Amino acid sequence: MPMIEVADLRKDYGSFRALDGVSFTLDRGEILGFLGPNGAGKTTTMKILTGFLYPTSGRATVAGHDVMENSVEVRRRIGYLPEHTPLYDDMTVSEYLHTCGRLRGMAGSRLAERKQAVIGLTALGAKARAPIHTLSKGYRQRVGLAQALLHEPEIIILDEPTVGLDPNQVVDVRAIMREVGRDRTVILCSHILSEVEAVCARVIIINDGRIVADGATADLARQHAGAPLYRVQVEGSLAALTAALQQLPGASQPVLAQAGGSNYCIEVSIAGAPVDAAAAIMAAVNSVGLRLVALEPRHATLEDVFRKLTRPTEHAA
Repeated sequence: MPMIEVADLRKDYGSFRALDGVSFTLDRGEILGFLGPNGAGKTTTMKILTGFLYPTSGRATVAGHDVMENSVEVRRRIGYLPEHTPLYDDMTVSEYLHTCGRLRGMAGSRLAERKQAVIGLTALGAKARAPIHTLSKGYRQRVGLAQALLHEPEIIILDEPTVGLDPNQVVDVRAIMREVGRDRTVILCSHILSEVEAVCARVIIINDGRIVADGATADLARQHAGAPLYRVQVEGSLAALTAALQQLPGASQPVLAQAGGSNYCIEVSIAGAPVDAAAAIMAAVNSVGLRLVALEPRHATLEDVFRKLTRPTEHAA
């Protein structure tokens, strides 16, 4: 049985359709990156899965429990860290986690043991007795993550968990995500695509309420790469370089990637590129008397795929 099963999910807000036939399944131990531009339907999907919203139509189950028919059981199995973590600022970290545990029906030695476990996992030991209002953004995120993990949920949903964190804190939170993802299902919603590539084995991209891509993170870049892309760095005239490359069959409009002094680095794709596309680029550079500094293929990234699949259309509002 899949840990999460979503079938033909739709959600309407008046005349606006936020979700339009979303379907996917997620198994135990998967770490999924759930991506989309603002307004694409990510948050609506997460709110339906966590029982905060009901769908207009369609069906969603969590660990076999229908989100509409058995919302309480669904919530017991999910740990949720929203983008803006709601915390009680007048409590200490320990008091807040104790309160969260009691609200979830935990008590006695189990609650005490789980508090210590999540405090250790999120490196909150030095702040356990500190009032939450004194904590930095990074530590507040750790507290939110600790409460999401406290009741040992089977599914963890994290919405922008590293927003506002410094690079060291980001590395720490990524390590925690990998650790909890060893035996739990994790959904990561993030606009930081490098983070998704670093943590998630699978990605779903949603746009205008519909899923536009679903697959292994590494495979998506190959599937949606488009024409081969080359990065060309020369010493000399940018105008001459641009004109030379535009003469190549199938060449796109060159895009300036970097400039410094008389050195220019541009990116150009070659549609239907032959095996000797690199040789053709070198010949074009030499033909206008420029000195080639570097030439390398640039492999498509998750960011390239995201931009290709979610770029606004001309008729979009």
